[in-house]
Amino acid sequence: MPSLSVIIPTFRRPNILKLCLQCLEAQTIADELEVIVVSDGPDPETAVLFRNPHNYQLQAISYFEIPKSQQGVARNFGVKHAHAPYVLFIGDDILLNPDACEKHLQVHQKLSATSYQLTIVLGFVTWDPVVEINPVMRWLERSGWQFGYPKIAKYARAFLPTKIQENFTYTSNISVPTEVARHFRFREDMTLYGWEDIEWGLRMKQADIRLFYEPDAKALHHHYMTLEQSLARMETLGQSLAILTEKVPDFRKRISAIKRLSLRARSLLPTMNGKHQRAFLRGIMLTLCKKIQKK
Repeated sequence: MPSLSVIIPTFRRPNILKLCLQCLEAQTIADELEVIVVSDGPDPETAVLFRNPHNYQLQAISYFEIPKSQQGVARNFGVKHAHAPYVLFIGDDILLNPDACEKHLQVHQKLSATSYQLTIVLGFVTWDPVVEINPVMRWLERSGWQFGYPKIAKYARAFLPTKIQENFTYTSNISVPTEVARHFRFREDMTLYGWEDIEWGLRMKQADIRLFYEPDAKALHHHYMTLEQSLARMETLGQSLAILTEKVPDFRKRISAIKRLSLRARSLLPTMNGKHQRAFLRGIMLTLCKKIQKK
């Protein structure tokens, strides 16, 4: 039986996925891995990569296609087919360091002998320098709107405070016991990107499952983002947050500061922060206006 099941949602990015799989082949515990790739929709070009699974230097690798839905559905599907006691969620553009999987497993095995048998383990992710990191990408990392690792640096190799832990359940490099992943499934009623991982983390926190930060489980995010793409992403995040507040009462407090943010945004100069706040608010207001129109 494998020690760790790695679940990778993907869709129409075969070239990036190839790099991701090469990094998994190079893992120090590659012979203990089960890799499960789930295409979120029909994807002939990606399917070609798996015509002969024996081409990969991995003990077990599976490829599935599901009807077009969203990443949460793909992750849940992957968990259903996992055989290892732990699952690691990564993106198809995540390039793991050679010992990243081993680091995840070591933390779980160490904590399994304590009262923290059911623990979330978060690894570290930063931009891949190969894609030429621009000012927008640096701001996203520094501000926490993409990955807020600078905000939790002081909790390295330790548990995050429970009051903030759900904000860091990034599904780009995070592992949990398989039984936890099966019990705490990702929501499947979200059609827009964003917040589904935070909502997933909130439910686990409410069940007293703690999050441990292991920065030595490192990975690179092989993804380039322009200002226009970042602003579009922020607008989508605003829309998805407004939708989620209707489904999850605990998220309403996250949107209660809209008026304060709106006033602040009006007074901002056209800075990076101001542009992103306005895009985020635009997404929220767009969703709220659609809701009013339906009434």
